[in-house]
Amino acid sequence: MKNIVILISGRGSNMQAIVEADIPGARIAAVISNRPDAAGLAWAAARGIHTAVLDHKAFASREAFDTALADRIDSFAPDLVVLAGFMRILSAGFTRHYQGRMLNVHPSLLPAFTGLNTHQRALDAGCMLAGCTVHFVTAELDHGPIVAQGAVAILPGDTAQTLAQRTLAVEHQLYPAAVHDFVSGQFTLCDERVIRPVTAQQQAGRLLSPQP
Repeated sequence: MKNIVILISGRGSNMQAIVEADIPGARIAAVISNRPDAAGLAWAAARGIHTAVLDHKAFASREAFDTALADRIDSFAPDLVVLAGFMRILSAGFTRHYQGRMLNVHPSLLPAFTGLNTHQRALDAGCMLAGCTVHFVTAELDHGPIVAQGAVAILPGDTAQTLAQRTLAVEHQLYPAAVHDFVSGQFTLCDERVIRPVTAQQQAGRLLSPQP
């Protein structure tokens, strides 16, 4: 059984998707938030999951907060730490401590559009595909080894909001699947790249937009 600690800052919709996936071999050991008013805390507590709050505003520096957060996380002996809408830039020391066992989901097809305002930037660039990426967390923001990606077509009349809604629906499928694959050992991390066996479906598959 793999212990998983999930970090949130708000409602934690991806946290909810992971919990509801009921991943074999996974135990959600705790949900921790840096915001006392995070709606996801009540949702998790109602399902019998241990919750904790560590308010970043109570700490004098980012490093002090990260040290205290790591201590709290480690009290649950995690095999995996999952960032699910955790709105904090993490220090290099924190990311090194969890190297190879901390995942995040980013709302773009990395390495394109790191950082903020990803959907509007994809629209402004004239992209025909957008999507999301599950990746390992490293000290460089949104640059860790890619675990999984999901794409959505950009439609005529799309706004950043409509594109974000469709992308979030894909995140809710992709993130639990990526956590499942981590827990079940379906990929390895080698030389900063994720190595997976190639399936017959992947060998035959193509994704074209627009379709011919």
